[in-house]
Amino acid sequence: MLRVALRMLTSDRGKYLGLVVVITFACLLIAQQASIFCGVLRMTTSRIRDVEDAPIWVMNPAVEYLDEVKPLRDTDLYRIRGVTGVQWAVRHFFGHGRAKLEAGSHQEIILVGIDDQSRVAAPRELLLGNLDDLSRHNAILIDDRGYRILWPGEPLRTGRTLEINNRRGTVVGICRTSLPFESFPVVFMRYSQIHNYFPRERKLMSFVLASGAPGASRGEICRRISEQTGLLALSSREFAWNTIYYYLTETGIPINFAITVLLGFLVGTAVAGQTFYLFMIENLKQFAVLKAMGTSNRQVVGMVLIQALLVGLIGYGLGVGLAAVFGQFTEQTAKLAYYMPWPTLAVTGGAVVLIVLCASLIGVRRVLSIDPAIVFKS
Repeated sequence: MLRVALRMLTSDRGKYLGLVVVITFACLLIAQQASIFCGVLRMTTSRIRDVEDAPIWVMNPAVEYLDEVKPLRDTDLYRIRGVTGVQWAVRHFFGHGRAKLEAGSHQEIILVGIDDQSRVAAPRELLLGNLDDLSRHNAILIDDRGYRILWPGEPLRTGRTLEINNRRGTVVGICRTSLPFESFPVVFMRYSQIHNYFPRERKLMSFVLASGAPGASRGEICRRISEQTGLLALSSREFAWNTIYYYLTETGIPINFAITVLLGFLVGTAVAGQTFYLFMIENLKQFAVLKAMGTSNRQVVGMVLIQALLVGLIGYGLGVGLAAVFGQFTEQTAKLAYYMPWPTLAVTGGAVVLIVLCASLIGVRRVLSIDPAIVFKS
């Protein structure tokens, strides 16, 4: 029966290829949009992921996500350092500023203040310059994407200057960072310089980055910090998931991508169902012959499902492959956020299975109701 089902499926190459193209297109659309959605959510945690040397983030209890900064007092740092099990803790600044270029234009920037001595949270990949150069007066690092935003079409080089909140800064290095959610240049400087670029305030420290003693439970240390200081202490993973959860529940990002994915599913089901129905109608006599020879309805349904699943498997492979190629191409050329984890492949596979099952059910009802006697009618 398997061989007969495959011969029937491939006998009309036009409709067979049409089914494969429809499933491929639906799969491509679903996988592509789901991967862009995952990439956008991943961008919201880029700063957290870039800080690989600090496993614990301590913040104001009212903070829900990364960009919601509620400053801490400087004394909070020493309270955290006094918690049993904390090996070290350092200040960290994360905020926004306004840069003015030599030509007079302005650009919003993301400003990061790193600890002067330990250099915790400093960029790991430097294209030009050295971290030691940050010890210079008014020295800053800038990410390579931000450099191209500020000085488009010009080669990377150090020594350039820009004003940040009306104070001069000199670029002593160029680094590479993860793609941020906001497409602004990312500027790094020593924490002790932050006061030079922002008005003097009672509270300026955005977060405290900390690490536990070797062998200590990270969850236990976070609990101790929270209990003894009244602050919120989270592992970097927990803080990243909190940030993602905020964007999922408080923004319109999920519904926008969900609509596109749903349209891909509906279009794929409708077109594949229609094409599969026409395929069944044209093969009614073949199915009638099989039923006249004693083939049961259960076997006929099995044949139809085999045909549908084969088309779905081929379309899934082609669609996912094209989506992966699209992601690689756009990441390198357009810098589009694109991330395809295994749940994306699983969701796409589940959608394809539903599409081919719905399409096959549309046609199988007509096959099951056929009278085998029509094969004897001329």
